[in-house]
Amino acid sequence: MITVSEKAKSKAIELMSAENRPDSFIRVGVEGGGCSGLSYKMEFDNQIKEGDKVFEDKGVRIVCDRKSFLYLVGTELDFSDGLNGKGFQFHNPNATRTCGCGESFAV
Repeated sequence: MITVSEKAKSKAIELMSAENRPDSFIRVGVEGGGCSGLSYKMEFDNQIKEGDKVFEDKGVRIVCDRKSFLYLVGTELDFSDGLNGKGFQFHNPNATRTCGCGESFAV
């Protein structure tokens, strides 16, 4: 399962409302690249694709393709607005190494 923190939930709902996308969900995934080998990706989407894994946590739907899910199982999506960086963050228990900016990881 992939979960969201309360802060991530609030920010996602705020952004979807601002973009007039109330029927959207959060699509997360993984792609090759970044200084640690794999990079996170996240976007708002409204179309489920064949093979997608669909989760709901705290009233927010999270969708992930099957291949990315292998790397993201157990991950929590969080949001930070502190001095050390602002934006969505992935807390991935499967990552054995992450880069300094938190944008990429290795398993």
